[in-house]
Amino acid sequence: MTVQRKILIALLIAVVLGAAGAAGWYFTRERASGDHALTLYGNVDIRQVQLAFNGSERIAAMQAREGEQVHKGQLLATLDTSRLASNVDLQQAQLASQQQVVARLEAGSRPEEILKAQADAEAARIAADNAAHTYQRLQELVARHFVAQQQADDALAASDAAQARYQALQETLKLVKMGPRKEDIAAAKAMLRASKAALDVARKTLADASLYAPDNGIIQERILQPGDMASPQRPVYTLALTDPVWVRAYVQGPDLGKLKPGMRAGVSTDSFPGKNYRAWVGYISPTAEFTPKSVETTQVRSSLVYQVRIFVCNPQGELRMGMPATVTIHPGEPPAPDASRCQD
Repeated sequence: MTVQRKILIALLIAVVLGAAGAAGWYFTRERASGDHALTLYGNVDIRQVQLAFNGSERIAAMQAREGEQVHKGQLLATLDTSRLASNVDLQQAQLASQQQVVARLEAGSRPEEILKAQADAEAARIAADNAAHTYQRLQELVARHFVAQQQADDALAASDAAQARYQALQETLKLVKMGPRKEDIAAAKAMLRASKAALDVARKTLADASLYAPDNGIIQERILQPGDMASPQRPVYTLALTDPVWVRAYVQGPDLGKLKPGMRAGVSTDSFPGKNYRAWVGYISPTAEFTPKSVETTQVRSSLVYQVRIFVCNPQGELRMGMPATVTIHPGEPPAPDASRCQD
């Protein structure tokens, strides 16, 4: 072996040892600083809502189909409202009637009613005076034996009856002047409130005959059809919400301390190679569980893991439920403010 070859071999060994030392120093520093990337594997998940009418009636029309994207507040279906609308009209009429009852009681007696009561009382007074005078005359005739005692007794009874009738009409006049009792007015007002509540219920029932989207999403399933009998227990649509979207992944105990809510993350999928979605750590389970069968790891499946949710920005709606995804987290990066997480 020549001297030049020995020198070349020595230089090559020195280069290899230097590179190995540098690599070891780099990875040791990265591990010590805790800034190396953490990679998790999971599936895209979204929330699903079962939409149903808050009432029982035949479905009249359905405006949305499977796969259609809907917006919050959009009309999705309606019920037959003929019976419900008639009930609203009935409650409105009953409310108007009760309002008039309350107004009549609060207004009290009309002047004409008071005058009539006065006239009735005056007529009863005149009749009572006449009956008393008749009795007096018959008593004188009885004393002179011109008439029988029975006639005087009948006149006395008629006089007493006339006097009682006069007293009754006097009390009636007082009541007419005083007007309705306050208890009657309170009872009428209570009935008025009940009528208003019944009308509100009828209007709410009529409003519930229209089914609206509670949030932005995609119609995943159309369960019922026009003509079906709807009820609160029978879903009409299954709505897949488009926000929020997250990746359900699992992290092992040794890596749990590297994660904190709000940490920046990146999500990629096989469906869109080379595209990275902005994301952040949104939820870390407080309890451990055994590794789910759907999670592919190199470790034993019986090991304990913690579920995490990585919320993802999905402006183009490309991420679908169940889609496999890869999550990359850099623990050393500062968390992004809530307001700018999905903003460019």
